[in-house]
Amino acid sequence: MKQPPRYGLILAGGRGTRFWPRSRAAYAKQVLRFLSERSLIQETVDRLKPVIPPQRLWIITSEVLRKEIVRQLPEVPAGQILAEPAPRNTAPCIGLAARIIETIDPGALFGVFPADQVISQPAAYRKLLPAAFAEAAKGNIAVIGIKPRWAETGYGYIEFPKGTEAGEAPEAVPVRRFREKPDAALARRFVKAGHFYWNAGMFFWKASVVMEAMRKFQPATAALLEALPPVGSKRFAEALRKTFPLCQSISIDYAVLEHARNITGIPAGDIGWNDVGSWDAAYKLLPKDADGNATRETGAMFEASAGNYVEAQGKLVALLGVRDLIVVDTPDALLIASRDRAQEVSNLVKRLEREGRNELL
Repeated sequence: MKQPPRYGLILAGGRGTRFWPRSRAAYAKQVLRFLSERSLIQETVDRLKPVIPPQRLWIITSEVLRKEIVRQLPEVPAGQILAEPAPRNTAPCIGLAARIIETIDPGALFGVFPADQVISQPAAYRKLLPAAFAEAAKGNIAVIGIKPRWAETGYGYIEFPKGTEAGEAPEAVPVRRFREKPDAALARRFVKAGHFYWNAGMFFWKASVVMEAMRKFQPATAALLEALPPVGSKRFAEALRKTFPLCQSISIDYAVLEHARNITGIPAGDIGWNDVGSWDAAYKLLPKDADGNATRETGAMFEASAGNYVEAQGKLVALLGVRDLIVVDTPDALLIASRDRAQEVSNLVKRLEREGRNELL
């Protein structure tokens, strides 16, 4: 039996505040380069091309990022790169995409892909997608779980049945429940148990299944989205501008996944997945010298120093007698932070917002 057509939604609306001072509102993490000459969102499109052609990709981003994303992705039709009029988390974005895709191609499947992840083994990753889309074709909601490589407290977890193992030929298994970001002790227990996997934030479903779930669990938002005119009409942009801010701001996890019963998961082994959630995550992805120092520049100098990350274009940064620091230099701001507090960089952005330092945001 022929499978329905596949579409993709790339979520690209985040600000990446934990990557300040490089990540700014108009040039956020997803359009930056970290490990290659391609930005994170370009890498996302590149690894999906063998499975979903760019002509079937939709991207939802912010108004200030849309122009740069259109520039970086000429292969994606510009009319399919939408700017949300106001940030409303992932449920309204996914609901909007489902409404559009269902209208233009009834019965279609689509996957949801964050724009800001690194997957260093794309061929192994793509082997997971047919099983995920096959589950979607059955009317299920499919998720991808990544076998944890350490006890991470910054990720949510998917609880699979005991004894679940990632295999060479990926197969779907039931999802018992989703677990929120744990503390360190609970994360260690999850990893030791063996059947808790990182939630990669990738979901697969029929567009009609998403809309049915939104009507059931988020009826007010579903009604707003279903009242929008067709995406190609002259009235769409103005209607979206007025309607979208009225949607409840809530993640798809809380809005749908915690309530739905038709959820299956694809347990994945090591595909080189990393959500690049902080400067410390970027540090872990880069090659290191003998003392564990990492840099993307050629001019950094380390003396009696270990475990540091340096990023400063066009100048020499010399570290002497220090450990586990993050040093990131930009033309108008310099960040020096302890690596073990990398998640707290977003607190600096909040402080700049409170102080009205918009030129640094």
